[in-house]
Amino acid sequence: MTPAPDIVGRIVDPRSVAVIGASEDPRKFGGRVLRNILHHRFAGALYPINPNRPTLLGLPAYASPKACPGPIDVAILAVPKELLLASVTECAEAGVGCTVVITSQLAETGPEGAGLQARVVDAAHAHGMRLIGPNCLGYISPYARLAINSSPAMEATAMAEGAIGLVSQSGALMATLFNRAGSDGIGFSFCISVGNQADLEATDFVAWLADDPRTRAICVYLEGLLSPARFLTAAARALQAGKRVFLLKAGRSEAGAKAALSHTGSLAGSHQALKAAARDHGIVLADDLDAMVRAADLWVRHGSTSGGIGVVSPSGGGGAITVDRMADFGLPLAAIAAATTAALGDHITPAQVGNPLDLGAGSHGVGPEYARAPIAILGSDGNVGALLVVVTTAPMLDEFAATFGQAARDAAKPLAVVMLPGSAGDAARAVLRVEGVPTFDSLDAALRSLGLWLAAGRASLRIPPPRPHGIPVAPPSLPAHAVLTEPEVKALLTAYGVPVTRERVVASAEEALAAAQAIGYPVALKLLNRALSHKSDVGGVVLDLGDDPALRGAFATMVDNRHFAGHALVQEMAAGGTELIVGARFDPDFGALILIGFGGTLVELVGDVRVALAPLAPAEAEGQLRALKLWPILAGARGRPPADLAALAGAISRVSWLVADLGPRLSELDVNPLLAREDGVLALDGRARLEPA
Repeated sequence: MTPAPDIVGRIVDPRSVAVIGASEDPRKFGGRVLRNILHHRFAGALYPINPNRPTLLGLPAYASPKACPGPIDVAILAVPKELLLASVTECAEAGVGCTVVITSQLAETGPEGAGLQARVVDAAHAHGMRLIGPNCLGYISPYARLAINSSPAMEATAMAEGAIGLVSQSGALMATLFNRAGSDGIGFSFCISVGNQADLEATDFVAWLADDPRTRAICVYLEGLLSPARFLTAAARALQAGKRVFLLKAGRSEAGAKAALSHTGSLAGSHQALKAAARDHGIVLADDLDAMVRAADLWVRHGSTSGGIGVVSPSGGGGAITVDRMADFGLPLAAIAAATTAALGDHITPAQVGNPLDLGAGSHGVGPEYARAPIAILGSDGNVGALLVVVTTAPMLDEFAATFGQAARDAAKPLAVVMLPGSAGDAARAVLRVEGVPTFDSLDAALRSLGLWLAAGRASLRIPPPRPHGIPVAPPSLPAHAVLTEPEVKALLTAYGVPVTRERVVASAEEALAAAQAIGYPVALKLLNRALSHKSDVGGVVLDLGDDPALRGAFATMVDNRHFAGHALVQEMAAGGTELIVGARFDPDFGALILIGFGGTLVELVGDVRVALAPLAPAEAEGQLRALKLWPILAGARGRPPADLAALAGAISRVSWLVADLGPRLSELDVNPLLAREDGVLALDGRARLEPA
């Protein structure tokens, strides 16, 4: 087979294109594709294929790909499903390099459609042809002036060249984003819809764009990621080349997901795994398509920036609302220097000097001619990384707009403008486009895009930690059971140096009393049952048993519990400290995951967790702890004793190495609670499930 990078290059810049099923009827796929290619003046050879017409739209038409007078780099198929296999076979036999299949109703419809799709791919591969789709809308190659897709939006959108690559599983969204971005003055290097990804997939194009010198940012919309490891490698390569990958992955909500065994299963779902993997590979996750493209445009224009945001508005109310919304979005407001405050005092009423900057408080006037200097002064402050101008209705808006562009050049800082007026702001919008200033029609749209852009500036590639001293080179022998009991989990933890409670497994009241006397009262009594997920939910945990009679009575009650399976656990009581959960699971796409959070038995209600790829170094574990919302509790808030952070981070790191070593054998693990104290940590409970060897 042709290597993917070679064929992608041939797709992006083809010398010849054939339209199978070409038509003059714009209501048909083949008609729209042909019109789109002609509309944008593709310079290469164009071969309409239609056995029933001698010409189409002034071009010679051909009965089949084999009848064309020259080789075909790319053919696009717009044929009914029942003709698809024969059409693909004909293209492959004619030596076509790649076929774009618009035809749908294949694998997405069930087994019968999947079978046809597989036969289509086999037919292509039999002659070395590659395939895009099916169920896609084609692609757009601006530098080749080629719109080989069927979207009617293409006739309404200029073929603007740019530095953003777009890879979308949805063809309709690809065309929509191209049209929307074009209206905002944003161009692309290459846009492709991959549909069902039956052959060439999203990762093939991301990898090619990572090496493409015309591309500086890559936007990706996916519903399914077929090759996660390859995708992460391609994204890392893009990052190393100074580019940024922005990804919007559908299916974030995971509605209805439930954990069969552990809290971790519901808290560390597939989207949490994606977030962890994206963070480690410098990928910026987005939740809004337009914001993703606008953030990529900001990256292309400005690269990264440092410092906070300087806010400017001709309206005091506009500035105040902006600052409030910035706090909601977690965006930094720049703290301006004293020298900046002094300089602004020459232009703004001193009592109203600050950030946000109210241009309506100008001491010399409030017209456009008085706006340039204060904006430039604010922008030149070293603490200001970018300027955000929020415009309300005012006289001479178009002149104000020209001033904003001039001020941005004076300050040499990125500047974006929010135009809140409706039609009253259209003339100003036109001026801003000429000035090359990014313009937004809503405050939230601007803040969402700025947030993604700032995140792109922080993106980095994580280097996996070296294996520390003092832990096994491999996990000890694992029990044969799929579900591990608490003592079995604690044996694994002990092997990796994680402190656990003193405890004994007992089968009778007398054994329980002997265990308690050896451990020392008070003790806890717990059920032991592999089939029981959460002991406390069924009365299987009794705490603070202080003497023999109390323990004997508790054991008798436990024997009567319908979940009693012949054994119980007598365990030391541990006092003080903060209850955390450290969990893990193996994600089939991204590998071993470690979960860290607050809550103990209430962890799912608290919901304060962090998920990371395992293993973690102690310093990385500490970083995850500090990112928790309730971190101040561990730091000693409100007079609480601070936790032993070194011991806690070290224990989390050791658990992460255990789960990394177990790899796909580990389905789920909960160390819950892990007690963080002033003088160390202690694992109080544990549960795990293994996959067959």
